[in-house]
Amino acid sequence: MAGIYRKLPRHGTARFGLLLVGFAAAVLVTGVLVAGSAQAGDWSQLMRPWPGGAGLEGVAGRDIRFPTTSPFAPDDLDDAKPATGVGTLYLPKPDGAGSLRRRSVPLVVLLHGSSGVRWAREHTYGRQFAAMGLAAVAVDVFAARNDGGGGFVRRLINVTETMMLADAFAALRWVARRHPAIDPGRAFVMGFSYGGMAAAYALDRRVTRKLGRGLRFAGHIAFYAPCIARFARPRTTGAPLLMMYGTADELIDPVRCRAYLDDMKRGGSAGRLIAIKDAPHQWDGGWSQFRIGRQMHGCRLRVEPDGAIRDLNTGLVMASPVLRMTILGLCVGGPPYLIGRDDRARRISNREVGRFLHAILTGNEPFGE
Repeated sequence: MAGIYRKLPRHGTARFGLLLVGFAAAVLVTGVLVAGSAQAGDWSQLMRPWPGGAGLEGVAGRDIRFPTTSPFAPDDLDDAKPATGVGTLYLPKPDGAGSLRRRSVPLVVLLHGSSGVRWAREHTYGRQFAAMGLAAVAVDVFAARNDGGGGFVRRLINVTETMMLADAFAALRWVARRHPAIDPGRAFVMGFSYGGMAAAYALDRRVTRKLGRGLRFAGHIAFYAPCIARFARPRTTGAPLLMMYGTADELIDPVRCRAYLDDMKRGGSAGRLIAIKDAPHQWDGGWSQFRIGRQMHGCRLRVEPDGAIRDLNTGLVMASPVLRMTILGLCVGGPPYLIGRDDRARRISNREVGRFLHAILTGNEPFGE
């Protein structure tokens, strides 16, 4: 894959998608630094076992609010209604001088799954990244649209991957503007299941141009993301994509995920799909393993050049909650899939993410031979 991945300049620029930020909120967040176990700029910890337990003591997050939008689909990006994004920001420990150097801290934007933000997953990763010298923001797409307490189906019908994309870019922009230590040219997006779909879709060049407004992500990480949509004309930002799934996760069709990855390679990005043997869905969650939900293998969507999402089974365009419910209702089915905690799988995924981030942060190709 040498030659496919284009390295990003350190201060370089960074479709599915989510205003008012009070002065007091800005003051509360600006300058807030949480304790961590590694100084910003030391990326060696990414290559070692990630901190936990005592290594995360004193690492806390700060609730943030930021202006975003709520586009239902990619063809709504220009006319989306404004919204107020919600997230939790984690920052690394300052150096001995009591401050973080300007543009010295990379950022990881974390996108939750359909069950929402979980302490065992998004908040734990956020604390771990801060302890290793990176900043992280766990975005809560449901809370931003008053659907945090809504039913599971309602949330998935009314809050779309496009809104999640809008929130990801909006969070990146807001944090970079208010924290001079954050380097927006070294920002990453990491998503899980539902959020993993958005993290992979964020590679689309048109989405990034409209939502990023000069910013883009330097790397994309998708955990156990159903590969149910493809782009009619794949054109990427050139950033690399790391995808992972468990072989015991019946929700994931690896053949279709390889096809999506091949699309992204043709569109200009390097990529890798890693299978973790015997791992279930959401191996990094806090639940014991059980079976839940229904499968999505019958769902086949295509993002058209104009941003419309077309259902290839019916020809319908997913342009409203009613149409989204109709399309998904016709294609979702089958037995429940295995979900739950697997510490062995988490150690493996930590290792692979660490290698991926370390390579990019040190100026190397993440999938070099």
